Amino acid sequence: MKRAMEICILSVMLAAVVNGCSGVKWDGTGLGNEPLARCPDRPNCVSSQSQDVTHAIAPLRLKGNLTAGWDAIRGVVGSLPRCTLVEATDRYLHAECRSWLFGFVDDLEFQLDPVTGVIAIRSAARVGYSDFGVNRRRVEALRKKLKEKGVIH
Repeated sequence: MKRAMEICILSVMLAAVVNGCSGVKWDGTGLGNEPLARCPDRPNCVSSQSQDVTHAIAPLRLKGNLTAGWDAIRGVVGSLPRCTLVEATDRYLHAECRSWLFGFVDDLEFQLDPVTGVIAIRSAARVGYSDFGVNRRRVEALRKKLKEKGVIH
């Protein structure tokens, strides 16, 4: 019983420490006309603006009315579990997505090019080295939902 209590206390302490590390302030890159932030040299980020295979992911391509498509993306992102929209303009979206167990924060960003209808996308962990593919799976799950809704090609 004593051993179980020690393990429980250590687990709670570890969770508190890890969650405290997840609160690193996001730098706001991607607002305005500048490109989204580059992925760090760690496998915990994907970006459609990345040139390297480890981080690269295809952008989203809207079909039909850009405003309706952008609003649909905003709605889908807003409905994701443990994700909160932080910033939303007519060309840029930023959401914070928290992991289920420890509350690690990932930043999910979208930047619309209104001329081409192409949306740059970036999903990245704020801390840690590996995300075990969480950010790539998140983007691909979003892509699938948006295709099913007929919003993107």
